[in-house]
Amino acid sequence: MRILELLTVGFVLAASAATVGGAIPVGGWTLEERASIASMRLAALEPLPADPSNRVADDPRAARLGHKLFFDTRLSSNGKVACSTCHDPARDFQDGTALARGVGVTDRRTMPIASTAWSPWQFWDGRKDSQWAQALGPLESPVEHGGTRAQYARVIIRHYRDGFEEIFGRLPSLEGIPEHAGPVADAVASAAWRALGPSTQDQITQVYVNIGKAIAAYERLVQHTPSRFDRYADSLTATGRAPEGILSPEEAAGLRLFIGKAQCANCHNGPRLTDDHFHNTGVRAAHGLPRDAGRTAGAVAVQKDEFNCRSRWSDAPAGACQELEFMVAEGHELERAFKTPSLRNVALRAPYMHAGQLVDLDAVVAHYDRAPSAPAGHSELKPLRLSALEKRQLVAFLQALNSPLAAPAGFLGAPR
Repeated sequence: MRILELLTVGFVLAASAATVGGAIPVGGWTLEERASIASMRLAALEPLPADPSNRVADDPRAARLGHKLFFDTRLSSNGKVACSTCHDPARDFQDGTALARGVGVTDRRTMPIASTAWSPWQFWDGRKDSQWAQALGPLESPVEHGGTRAQYARVIIRHYRDGFEEIFGRLPSLEGIPEHAGPVADAVASAAWRALGPSTQDQITQVYVNIGKAIAAYERLVQHTPSRFDRYADSLTATGRAPEGILSPEEAAGLRLFIGKAQCANCHNGPRLTDDHFHNTGVRAAHGLPRDAGRTAGAVAVQKDEFNCRSRWSDAPAGACQELEFMVAEGHELERAFKTPSLRNVALRAPYMHAGQLVDLDAVVAHYDRAPSAPAGHSELKPLRLSALEKRQLVAFLQALNSPLAAPAGFLGAPR
C-alpha cells in the first residue's frame, strides 16, 4: 500500500474511533468519503513503474521507433491494418465497435491503451503480462494483423534497419527464407516455419520480440490527464470543502453514489479507477460468438505464454516476475471473469463490456442495478435498487471522468 493511502486510512480510522462510524460531515463529505475520493485522484498515482522484462522500455529511441511501428500498416497480411486501426488515438486509443476489426473480426471489444503500463495484466482475460507481449499477440492473430514473423522481420530490414540496429544490434540475413513463415494458423506459413532450423527461428523471433518491445516503449508514454473529477477531488482534499463550479449538483450526487450505494468503487478504485483484477459481473454472452471462459482461460494462457515475464525472451532478472509467480491460476471465481477496465474517459468508449454487449452507460448502470445471473460461473453482483434519478446522477458523474490524453509531442497521432 502506498504511503499516502496508509496515512489517509490511519487518519480515517483515528477519527472513526471518536465518532459513530466516522460519519463527520466536513464540507458536505464525511471523512471516509473524503478519503475514498482522495485515493482516486490522478495526483495519487504512483510514478510510471519499470518493466524489468523490457530493457528498452524507457529508451526514447525505442519509443520513437515504436511510434512508427504502431501506425505502420505494412505490419499486416493485407497491408491495411496497423495497431492504430483498432487503437485509434482519435477515439481514446480504441475503435468504438463492439468487436475489434482487423483483417477479420475478433471475439472481443478493443481495450484502450492509456496508462496500461501500470497494469500487470493485458487483454480482457489477462493472457499477457506485459505491454510488449500484448503487442505481439495481434500481429500473428489470423483475424487481427494476420501476418508472420518472417514477414515482419523483412519490414524491419527494408524500412527500419538503421534505427532498429542502433537500439537492438545487428539484424539477421533472411536470404533464402520464405516471405511468410511463422508459428501461425496458416498451414503454408506454419510448414515454412517448421522447415527452418532452431537457430534461424530464434533469430527471426528475436526481431519479432523487439518489435513488441519498441511498441511497448511508445505505448507506456500514453497516459491520462486530470479530469473535472480530479480538479474537484484535489480541491476537496486540499481544503476539506467541496469546491463550487467544477461538478454540477447532479454529478456530485453521482460521485457520492459511486463511492457508496452503487458500490462502483469496490472494483473501480485507485487513481486509474480499476483494481486490475478479474470479476464475473453476470454480463450476458454475446450472440453468435464461441463460449468465452474469461480469466479461466487467460490464467492458463499467460502461464504457458511463449513471451511471458519468465520466458527466455524476457529481460527480467530472477525474482522480478512477482505477479506471474503469485497469480491466482485456478478457481471457480475465475470462470467468466473479465478484467476491470479503467473508467477514465469511459463516456467516450461506447459500447461496453468484453464483447460490446451494452450499448451505452445507461445500459451499463441498469445492468449493475439489476444484477442478473451469470450465463456461466457466479456473478459477484447484488441488486442495487437505484432510483431513476440515482441512475441519471451516476451516469452524469461518469461524464466528469473525461480528459485529454498526454504523450510526448507528436505521439498522439501518426508520424509525419
